[in-house]
Amino acid sequence: MGLSTRFTELFGVQHPIALAPMGGSAGGALAAAVSRGGGLGMLGAGGGDREWLARELPLVAQAGGRPWGIGFQTWAIDRSTVERALEHTPRAVMLSFGDPSPFAECVRAAGAVLIVQVTDGDEARRAVDLGADVIVAQGTESGGHGARQGRSTLPFVPVVVDLAAPVPVLAAGGIADGRGVAAALALGAAGALVGTRFQATTEALVDPSTAKAIVEGHGGDTERNRVLDIARGSRWPSKYTARTLGHPYLDRWRGREAELAGDPRAQQDYQRDIAQGNIPSLPMWAGEAIDLIKDLPSAADLVATLAAQAEDALTRAGRR
Repeated sequence: MGLSTRFTELFGVQHPIALAPMGGSAGGALAAAVSRGGGLGMLGAGGGDREWLARELPLVAQAGGRPWGIGFQTWAIDRSTVERALEHTPRAVMLSFGDPSPFAECVRAAGAVLIVQVTDGDEARRAVDLGADVIVAQGTESGGHGARQGRSTLPFVPVVVDLAAPVPVLAAGGIADGRGVAAALALGAAGALVGTRFQATTEALVDPSTAKAIVEGHGGDTERNRVLDIARGSRWPSKYTARTLGHPYLDRWRGREAELAGDPRAQQDYQRDIAQGNIPSLPMWAGEAIDLIKDLPSAADLVATLAAQAEDALTRAGRR
């Protein structure tokens, strides 16, 4: 039957499910597979690395003409980065983690849908004032980066829905099966933005050890921290922490972030341990819902599965 919402109508997609544009791991093949499956696939362009984009953008052609988008870490880009991406005619551009206002005009001028992800009330009000076409309300259960002082998905989403109406809102954070999608719709959202669940698919650009850790992990194994950003010399703003699985440097430096930041030798040790294979090349980003992830399907099949589970959950709840 399908779940029709303002999101599906806006993009002409079958299911109210979007791929979170996870930096580096949401490549062209994954975005294309989600779009083929009836959702909205989005490339995770991060800071807009030219070589990465040159490699991954052509793969979006596998979407077969279906709509797709691209997402950026707003703090890490400039206008020219967005303009280069728009030359490839994405249906949507998603801006997260920073002030989206310098880029809104060029996105609109290109005819793309402007999606703005927000992590707190101030960001939500700014997105509304900016005239975002879609707003993503990200709760702290999400994997990867999010607000240090954010709010959980369940109470945050309806607040943003009420604030943004009639602008469609997507719920993000802790959604890894169709019941989570159904819950997002019950909260008034027009769909769900799903991240960690799509990391555990055959098309995701993740190391096999990371996919294995997600499948075998538990939500209690994750925690938000800045330790790994500091250790790897990342420029991520301190406002945003990252939810990851366990890591030796997290155990070593937890609660000692200021000391770590002032110890260049520790950061050199981090890079040496990567080179020697003692630690993963990247932190293992993972959300609290990983207990629900048990397999590594294709992303296109996963979209259909999530949609079917959501319809069943809503039917059982008497919502359909």
